[in-house]
Amino acid sequence: MIRQLDMNDQDICLDFVKKKPAENLFIIGDIEAYGMETDFQTVWGEFNRDNQLVAVLLKFHTSYVPFAEGSYDAKGFAEIINKDSSFKGLSGLKDVTEQLEPYLKKSLLKRQMYYAKCARTKSENAPSLEKVQTAQPQDAAELLMMLDQIPEFSQSIPKTAEQKQRELATGFSRACFVRQDDKIVSSASTTAENTHSAMIVGVATLEDYKRNGYASACVHHLCEQLFTEGKEACLFYDNLSAGVIYKHIGFEDIGLWMMYNEKSEA
Repeated sequence: MIRQLDMNDQDICLDFVKKKPAENLFIIGDIEAYGMETDFQTVWGEFNRDNQLVAVLLKFHTSYVPFAEGSYDAKGFAEIINKDSSFKGLSGLKDVTEQLEPYLKKSLLKRQMYYAKCARTKSENAPSLEKVQTAQPQDAAELLMMLDQIPEFSQSIPKTAEQKQRELATGFSRACFVRQDDKIVSSASTTAENTHSAMIVGVATLEDYKRNGYASACVHHLCEQLFTEGKEACLFYDNLSAGVIYKHIGFEDIGLWMMYNEKSEA
């Protein structure tokens, strides 16, 4: 049976998804931040015959994230999505989303990425952290300026310096960096932090400063900060060379993450 969840179901829902905190980073974070139902967020759950929660579907604005630990009523979840005229995107673990695909009516563009998590770094591979600094709000503009010089990020930095500064000040996200020649040359940040996990993003180094281990040191530094708070670190990657570096730090692949987006009209 599938039904919409309300505030009385919140603890049951969080207990279910927190069994896999990295895999459910987005669901956990959104529920902790906004609850079970707002004008932009809704959560549904599937219950088995013993009234146990076995699958969750979260809608955040125009996008959906499903989660289940095996087979579930994918057709039922798809019916909810198909009835939503505002539906524009879907994301989730491949073994969950691929069950939905046959039932979705909208034509979507797909992108697949590796999803990895780290609960403990490999101490024998620990890089030197002497040059790594923790970012403060006043570093926000310079951090964004550095990322704007990285080809992979130059077209995908939606934040303004004021937004980044606010996130660093409130603890919504954190960042660290390496400074050389009086400028930031490498950095890594977190986003979507919740009480159990955090996503590492924006891992980058300026071209002239690569192959010095700066990015690895930044990621390692962030991981150690998260671990002291009892959180798992996770990240996406599609570059296999980057994957080797992350695994050297201690990350392990936990699956493939799928992102589906509405095709734009020509």
